[in-house]
Amino acid sequence: MTDAPVRVLIADDDALVRGGIRFVLSMVEGIDVAWEAGDGAEAVEKALEHRPDVVLMDVQMPGTDGLTALIRLRESWPEAVVIILTTFGESDYVTRALAGGAAGFLLKDAAAEDLARAVRAAANGDAFLSPAVTRQLLDGLNAPTPAASPRASTQASPAPGIELPEFAEKGLRELSAREREVLVLVAQGLSNAAISTQLWISEATVKTHVSRVLTKLGCENRVQAALIAHRLGVVRN
Repeated sequence: MTDAPVRVLIADDDALVRGGIRFVLSMVEGIDVAWEAGDGAEAVEKALEHRPDVVLMDVQMPGTDGLTALIRLRESWPEAVVIILTTFGESDYVTRALAGGAAGFLLKDAAAEDLARAVRAAANGDAFLSPAVTRQLLDGLNAPTPAASPRASTQASPAPGIELPEFAEKGLRELSAREREVLVLVAQGLSNAAISTQLWISEATVKTHVSRVLTKLGCENRVQAALIAHRLGVVRN
């Protein structure tokens, strides 16, 4: 473990937004906004040069947008941890960023405590979805399809914009009872520490279970696993 602060890069074309986020995070012990970028290209350049612990990336920026920057960054640096900053109603951007490997999603007008929680969660290998973003995604996942039949309604099928990994359903059947418990709690938004407390197991054991769940479901991160859990009916809304 280390006491070093979480080093953050903020990428947003609006200087006032960057300043606001910087101000909020400057009040949080253990988080250091070390770099800023005004567009996606600059964000990728600075992230590759400085290797921040977390990148807060706006979606809509002139020139290189946030989604393009996310893909380019993770192609060059697969370990990059990127939280997408979005506005309400941009669920299409969120689903595309999810496919690109984003570690979390946060509304720009999120409360200060949610912003700090998201940064810390991402830095610790967890994921964070703001409640509003989660609701948008789940509404899309649960939207009825026009041609659905009674029999078909019992089977999982991807919602528009959400692609299930090829072996997700098979992987779900292969989860152990404990792994399934962990998946449910991940889908409910619990951190590794909270899962550890609830299941009375060590955080290291939780991380092992989460890693196995991601592998079996064919997911890149916890956000994808959480959405799959909702989509396949493991968690009821």
